[in-house]
Amino acid sequence: MGIRDILAGRTKQVQPKLDNLFALTQAAITLETSLDLVTSGQAGLLFKASSGTDSITADAGILALLNFDLKAEDVTLSTDEMGFKWLVVKDPDLASLVTRIHGANTALVENGLGTRLLCAVFGFVDKTPPGEGDVRMIYLLKQGTWYPFAPTEKEKRNNELELRVKAFLETELPMEKDLSRWMALWDLPVN
Repeated sequence: MGIRDILAGRTKQVQPKLDNLFALTQAAITLETSLDLVTSGQAGLLFKASSGTDSITADAGILALLNFDLKAEDVTLSTDEMGFKWLVVKDPDLASLVTRIHGANTALVENGLGTRLLCAVFGFVDKTPPGEGDVRMIYLLKQGTWYPFAPTEKEKRNNELELRVKAFLETELPMEKDLSRWMALWDLPVN
């Protein structure tokens, strides 16, 4: 970025940091042994819908770009009420989920759509119910950091559980230190 860009108010778009995604597979062992949480078998990728300048705008085009089978029941693409796109992948194996979400991120970045990526979400549920509650591990793609989100009911969350998860995982995952970035993502399509 040059001086003209600064004077004109243009900013350089931040590309996503993808490598820290793989740390989740190791951290899942701690989630299971310390908090009795296991993968829900679902993960999601949240990204901005097309702004009109991108050549790939249709859902079928995005799925084809990502090399996902359009008829597969384990992959869905939807648009939420705010206009953001959700790619949801179902697979009982967490390592496979992480690999598929990483592959989707990589494909979007390689095709010039990396600045549209927002976050990845991985669902974790109680291994032996009733337990303490479900947790969604959120990966902020631009920061390369994680945070837990534990929704309990309509627009309520279990902050105590979120802080416990952070305490157990902070040596295994790059946790987001700025709690103001721990956004509540209500009505997630990822269980």
